[in-house]
Amino acid sequence: MRKKVSIVGAGNVGATAAHWITSKELADVVLIDIMEGVPQGKGLDLREAMPVEKRDSNVIGTNDYADTANSDIVVITAGIPRKPGMSRDDLLNTNHKIMQDVVSKVVKYSPNCIIIVVSNPLDAMAQAAYKMSGFSRNRVIGMAGVLDSARFRTFIADELKVSVENVTAFVLGGHGDTMVPLPRYSTVAGIPITELMDKETIARLVDRTRNGGAEIVKYLKTGSAYYAPSASTVEMVEAILKDKKKIMPCAVYLEGEYGVDGLFVGVPVKLGANGVEEIIQIKLTDEEQAEVNRSAAAVKELVGVIGV
Repeated sequence: MRKKVSIVGAGNVGATAAHWITSKELADVVLIDIMEGVPQGKGLDLREAMPVEKRDSNVIGTNDYADTANSDIVVITAGIPRKPGMSRDDLLNTNHKIMQDVVSKVVKYSPNCIIIVVSNPLDAMAQAAYKMSGFSRNRVIGMAGVLDSARFRTFIADELKVSVENVTAFVLGGHGDTMVPLPRYSTVAGIPITELMDKETIARLVDRTRNGGAEIVKYLKTGSAYYAPSASTVEMVEAILKDKKKIMPCAVYLEGEYGVDGLFVGVPVKLGANGVEEIIQIKLTDEEQAEVNRSAAAVKELVGVIGV
């Protein structure tokens, strides 16, 4: 029996994640959205691509959460983007209400699933989903660090003119301006980038990573990134479905790790069949720890607004 992944939100990120999952033949996919016709149309279109791709993954599009029943993983991409004139608190409160509706239905139909949150503001929405679901902390995970690290890896590979396959990178902390790229733990074929670039170059790449999403929004003007976010989400999905025990940076609920208690913050974790199977604690310098603390404080401010 094939695994089942439901994706809440049939916009660019959700639909593209469905594409990656089916093209890898990882699972059957249920694409759900409140917009009538949109998930059905995209789901059918994607299913009709399977004979060409020679994949047997099934895809259905729906507006009914009953179709998502007994999902192994539920990916939540639903939410609205920030619009002109909208304050951060407006965005937070609107997406929090959407998350309340979504999570209650996810829990009803798939009480044993693992939830991956992609909706923004990421860390606050992951914390909201965790508190509302009542799930153990290993079963609610935020996707941010995989994406941020992928962007950092891209920029490092471009700068050094090497294969992206040679580059590893770690980005900790919250998703946004306060993220914490760690050059000491970022390597090219095992060599720390601190030995391959000067401080000014590294600082430039770190800054570009922090503003990676905004850079794409500036180009697109009316939208935001979706290829890299969806691919990053599916890397997490694959690690869980295949029980890979893969270490990657994800937003998880910390209970004292890294000096943070009671907040979702991005840290390296081991992902496997049970979701978060281990939180990997690495040694940080005083400066790096201070940056993680600043990032956690920014998350605390956001969750305070919505009371989670």
